[in-house]
Amino acid sequence: MADETEDIRRRLVAEINAEPGSRAALEAQYGKVWDTHELTLEYEVMGFASPFVIVRRKSDRCRGTLTFQHSPRFYFDWWEDK
Repeated sequence: MADETEDIRRRLVAEINAEPGSRAALEAQYGKVWDTHELTLEYEVMGFASPFVIVRRKSDRCRGTLTFQHSPRFYFDWWEDK
């Protein structure tokens, strides 16, 4: 099965990881930021499609998506799936 988003996602991965942001810089741009440990406390990970991770928030079972950078690994830019 062909992934129609693969080329776009590959470009985003290259762009995000070319100059990875510090936690402070990501927080200034996107708001809340999670490291891997913090992510697992607050979310159930359902799947990855780099640079995105599909999650379900544990507190209310709300499903959504986060963006992540590889190194340092931070998750950011939460949006709820509608």
